[in-house]
Amino acid sequence: MPIIGSLIKSVIELRDSIVSEPDAQKAQREVLVKLLKKAKKTQFGKHYDFEAILNSENIEKTFAEKVPYFDYNKMNEEWWQKLHDGEEDVAWPGRPPYFALSSGTTGKSSKRIPVTEEMIDAIRQTGINQVGALSNFDLPPDFFEKEIMMLGSSTDLEKEGDHEEGEISGISASQIPFWFKGYYKPGDEISKIPEWDDRVQRIAENAKNWDIGALSGIPSWLELMMKKVIEYHKVDNIHEVWPNLQVYTSGGVAFEPYEKSFNALLKHPITVIDTYLASEGFLAYQDRPDTTSMKLALSNGIYFEFVPFKAEYINKDGSLVEGAPVISIEDVEEEKDYVLLISTVSGTWRYLIGDTIKFTNVERKEIRITGRTKFFLNVVGSQLSVNKMNDAVQEMEDKFDIKIPEFTLAAVRIEGEFHHHWYLGTESDIDNEKLAEALDESLKNANKNYKVARSKALKGVKVTKVHPDMFPEWSAANKKKGGQVKMEKVMEEERFAKWEKFVEEHSS
Repeated sequence: MPIIGSLIKSVIELRDSIVSEPDAQKAQREVLVKLLKKAKKTQFGKHYDFEAILNSENIEKTFAEKVPYFDYNKMNEEWWQKLHDGEEDVAWPGRPPYFALSSGTTGKSSKRIPVTEEMIDAIRQTGINQVGALSNFDLPPDFFEKEIMMLGSSTDLEKEGDHEEGEISGISASQIPFWFKGYYKPGDEISKIPEWDDRVQRIAENAKNWDIGALSGIPSWLELMMKKVIEYHKVDNIHEVWPNLQVYTSGGVAFEPYEKSFNALLKHPITVIDTYLASEGFLAYQDRPDTTSMKLALSNGIYFEFVPFKAEYINKDGSLVEGAPVISIEDVEEEKDYVLLISTVSGTWRYLIGDTIKFTNVERKEIRITGRTKFFLNVVGSQLSVNKMNDAVQEMEDKFDIKIPEFTLAAVRIEGEFHHHWYLGTESDIDNEKLAEALDESLKNANKNYKVARSKALKGVKVTKVHPDMFPEWSAANKKKGGQVKMEKVMEEERFAKWEKFVEEHSS
């Protein structure tokens, strides 16, 4: 009988019954006040007069009026760059001990986002809250005695002056508490291997030595890891190596596009739990079954604001138009897309994280990630967001009974007229024209703006099939493998031309 597992489960259930649900508006106001008080003597706090904001009648409203929106470039150029010049007390007291490297999906040089001790504590606390929420899932006691495979970036951080740098998954894993290290796989030694292929090879070699009960990581990279383990041990599915695998915690991207190809590697279904850990913080986590939504972490170092996701509020580069309206947590509506803004204990202020979300349950403050502001395809008025693209691709998977875990597209000119050219990652033998027709029809039915565009400036849809492995190979060639790296869904023409050249050179 799994006695230890039963004890752990009982403690989690007891804790979950004691912890009460905070009032969202009150919790967020308290977070904002704490942020402003802590940072009021920093250069940023003095510049935007946090003292006056704190003394105003409506702190949330005054904060929104006095402090402008910041994307990474604006925040870095005007403020964070001072940290690299040796200054302190810039946007948060002191100097950050870590910088999270995030190449995002643009293929440009890495962003360097400050990570403070307070943020490490906030990430850890939200992680504990998520563990506490496991009591809501129907998991047997022996699950709590199994090991957890966390496939992130290398924990061998780079020392740069008085701080260390690495991806947020590597920084978080390097801070794992001592009591958890016995459960954590692949362990310190393998996790420090810098090259993703070498790290995965070592995981495959050691896989049968571990009793893995849960997986955690970006779905595309976890798929490749599982394929490697399956291939190395010459088995049919991952459960032949890890028979007690019961849970997968996804992170940062919607899992649905990967569901078919992911499940094909399993012997039987497992519980999928979504999380939202970004380079800027741990924003949300799924705390109950029977949903694919996540609860915002409302009382743990992050203040949220929301801008309606409409074409007139988004610049071509994905940034916000100056003066775009902002909505606070108490005024959001269900099933409407919003651009997410955050202010945090790492000194991000009214910061455009780049993601769009929608509330699926306003009362519970549950959200789903719907896309990226930079992936909003509106070249000829089609107003296509990533969630609409994902839905259309899933419809094709169901219609043709095929797997399409990855895709990318661009609006391109063919003989002077605009077309949407899709590259679909699939091993199916369905005709390209048939796929294009189905894709086009699905988008017309789901999006009236797309339908209007197709009757005017958008003259056609083209589909090219490529092997699914082409996408991680492109990421490897442009950035690196593994970690938080995600495939860009929408490209500009110039970058799309490089993608097409890459595909041509690497197609067998």
